[in-house]
Amino acid sequence: MFVSLKDHTKLWFDTEGLTLVPDGDAMRQRPTLIVMHGGPGGDHNGFKPAFSTMTDTCQVLYYDHRGHGRSDRSTPDQWNLDRWADDVVEMCTELGIHKPFVLGLSFGGFVAQRLASRHPGFASGLIFLSTAAYKDRVAIYAMFQQLGGDAAERAAREFWEAPDEHAMAACIVNYVTVCGPLYTQTPGNHFLNKRTINNNDVLTHFNHHEGPTMNLLPELSKVMEPVLVAHGELDPVTPMVGAERIAKALPDRLVRFERFAKSGHGVFRDEPEEFFEVLRSFINEHCA
Repeated sequence: MFVSLKDHTKLWFDTEGLTLVPDGDAMRQRPTLIVMHGGPGGDHNGFKPAFSTMTDTCQVLYYDHRGHGRSDRSTPDQWNLDRWADDVVEMCTELGIHKPFVLGLSFGGFVAQRLASRHPGFASGLIFLSTAAYKDRVAIYAMFQQLGGDAAERAAREFWEAPDEHAMAACIVNYVTVCGPLYTQTPGNHFLNKRTINNNDVLTHFNHHEGPTMNLLPELSKVMEPVLVAHGELDPVTPMVGAERIAKALPDRLVRFERFAKSGHGVFRDEPEEFFEVLRSFINEHCA
């Protein structure tokens, strides 16, 4: 399905689960959980089928960011955090969604943080999952070294320190091959699947324009909603120190910080039962 935004850009979206359910003689409304995928350059497919388990608690809305997946490519001048955050608000306005819960994974967590500061009070609650407020390359290289030795540390350096977009594009295959299996503690390489519609132009554009100067920490004091920060201790690309900084920058009274000792990047992949129990309790606690 598609929703058309103010500038006529079409975002692809999908939903799973009901918002109205029978409850005795009444119909009870349940919240919507918007899940924002990582990247940049990927799409929503990594959430499926794992997040189907949440349909006993809420409706799950999947979508592809502008420039990603099945959504309109738009133009590079629109590939930025402000635009991606505003897209979520416009999408919800068009679809009649009020006070959703918003989950941002990795790059999606960058968008969720900008959404929280740019549109305070928009959500019922926010989930910053396996994300950071800025790229801490020193910590990234150290974790890849810890998990994969010199080859992984070298591949990470070559990718993240590529001098321009063309050079980064040339490094992608090696980075995915060497570093991809280290993202999670579950065997396999989640980058290597035929379901994902990749747009590496968004990846290289963001990482050579807004990405290098991004620092979302100063914005987080503006957050008005409850926040769940969920992070794996063995995450190489957004190491734990980044989650600690996010939690510290947020208003204390709003933060729930959950660490997962056996997880890498994308906690739901490595410790699904534990993660979804935490997510479900957070939504139930803050559901209006």
